[in-house]
Amino acid sequence: MDAKERRKKGAHYTSEKNILKVIEPLFMDDLKAEFTRLKARRDTGRIKALQEFHGRLGGLTFFDPACGCGNFLVIAYRELRELELALIREIQPESQRVTDIGLLTRVNVDQFYGIELEEFPARIAEVAMWMMDHIMNVKLSAAFGESYLRIPLTTSPNIRHGDALEIEWSAVLAPEACAFVFGNPPFSGFVQRDEQKQAQMGRMAALGATGNRLDYVCAWFLKAGAYVRSAGLSPLPSLRGGEADAAIHRPDAHQDGLRPARNDGKFIPRIAFVSTNSITQGEQVAQLWPPLFERYGLEIAFGHRTFEWYSDARGGAHVHCVIIGLTRREDEPREKRLFSYEDISGDPVETRHVALSPYLFDASSLSNRHLVVARARSSLCEMPPINVGTKPVDNGIYIFDDAEREAFLAKEPDAGPIMRPFIGGYEHINSVSRWILYPGELEPAALRRLPAVMERIAAVRAFREKASGSLANELASVPMRFHVTVVPKAPYLAIPEVSSARRTYIPIGWLYPPAIPSNKILVMEKTDLFTLGVLSTKMHICWVSNIGGRLKSDFQYSPGIVYNPFPWPTANDAAKVPIRALAQGVLDARAAHPGSTLADLYDPDVMPPDLRRAHKALDEAVDRLYRVAPFASDRERVEHLFMLYEKLTADLVTKAAAPVKATRRRKV
Repeated sequence: MDAKERRKKGAHYTSEKNILKVIEPLFMDDLKAEFTRLKARRDTGRIKALQEFHGRLGGLTFFDPACGCGNFLVIAYRELRELELALIREIQPESQRVTDIGLLTRVNVDQFYGIELEEFPARIAEVAMWMMDHIMNVKLSAAFGESYLRIPLTTSPNIRHGDALEIEWSAVLAPEACAFVFGNPPFSGFVQRDEQKQAQMGRMAALGATGNRLDYVCAWFLKAGAYVRSAGLSPLPSLRGGEADAAIHRPDAHQDGLRPARNDGKFIPRIAFVSTNSITQGEQVAQLWPPLFERYGLEIAFGHRTFEWYSDARGGAHVHCVIIGLTRREDEPREKRLFSYEDISGDPVETRHVALSPYLFDASSLSNRHLVVARARSSLCEMPPINVGTKPVDNGIYIFDDAEREAFLAKEPDAGPIMRPFIGGYEHINSVSRWILYPGELEPAALRRLPAVMERIAAVRAFREKASGSLANELASVPMRFHVTVVPKAPYLAIPEVSSARRTYIPIGWLYPPAIPSNKILVMEKTDLFTLGVLSTKMHICWVSNIGGRLKSDFQYSPGIVYNPFPWPTANDAAKVPIRALAQGVLDARAAHPGSTLADLYDPDVMPPDLRRAHKALDEAVDRLYRVAPFASDRERVEHLFMLYEKLTADLVTKAAAPVKATRRRKV
């Protein structure tokens, strides 16, 4: 597929390594564990139990509703056949001659279902499944010394050509007949969607305007949730055969992954999808996960935290992904598996948990494991507000680099007073000069005496009049004004909107007039060193990295999702004094390296020891404001913050619900 077309459709060819990250925790690990358990039996019922296990393998069904060329289905089929081959070797004595080895295999391609938008890859998926079937039949033949070919082809994989968001999945495979739903749905952000995709998302989410801002991949999660829910609500019996039916209510009763579920022999499907990591951070969490939890009764069974996902296609994009495994609440496993990456391009470390949050961290300490951080209009802890910086909407006409500024002032020297430093996150971190013409502070008579400035104003008017956006059109009549104007008259705290995730801290600092902050800087006025100190700690960066959005892998800071909901430590005036002193120590350590930019100073490979020590002292002091016992890890920090957020929001709800005391009115 052409690279541009692939990007437009959000189609990515998944590597085998990443397919295994989906199917192993979804079903293969459990199947292999059950096989190992049965194989180790030494009683007279061993062979019968293995044969029953084999029969159930042949009854499993697999559904990929965005199957492309069938990668997931092909690899899943291969892994299932490999397991079956090992199982047959256990059941079939080596000394016993096999006359028809075709009678030994029970796993076949017709157990696999898919939906694909394009016809050509749908046909490729069918052929690929038959090819893998042939390969595994040859392997079976070699194992038993007898030739076996499934000729003529009497069974077929069930690949449906069509739009998975328009087709009823139950028409492809009834939900009660489906064991596992999995795959790699299209990745497409809100801004990349056409009108058809927008309409599909609106119908699927049923969340009003906010649902339309979900990434396209969310539609598959929502449709899968509805699909699983429609499988029925009958409880699951034990898969162990000899256990009492009461075991179905134990959360550890379904650990072998075989999925022949209810007493009527039907399934309750489990789900696992690859997704962009946007669904586990930022504002999308509060939009997507409540419906999955509440409307469809799903729970997270396993998850891979953010990792770098490589496509096998030529020129394929490197995407930052997560993998989410979901199951219905009545069927959730006792232990949830979480795979975390110290290095997003490396291998994961697995941990086990009682409950997982939609942000993919341990939620066992929360009274509400479904808790999500909602956008807040102001600080829940009544801290100073932060605002987005200046947004000119000028197509760059008012903005200059050093050379352009010098040339412009040579032509129009009297424009010097309205040529201001213009600082965004990139300029702040990298000490790059940029300038903006700020005509709004001059009187009309003064502007008319500056012909070069008037030319720029006219150019901005022309741009705004011709622009496709209604916002620019509305501003065309006032071309000397900006859409958002933030021109502080005193020192202000500057928080870069985007910062590299490699950094241990966000490089927050002071900016001074006459510098104008751009909309790539968040501005806090009328604050002090205590605020700078808390925001410059590990405690805060843990919140940012887990709750905030991402731009690729970089941290994306926002007032509504990151700053306003942040649980600040309780500190009286006396407790704030040492924090202010330690925050000044950080600034002093930066100032001790005048030839280095913030990008240099906060590069983890070359961060100066004195700056590192200053931050460490500040970290420890702020940690003690949150609790006396030290934190063992960043994960502990974010879990502690989430507990505080849960309490904070509960207190606010209680306060809002409290009746207002009536006051006795005096007679006049």
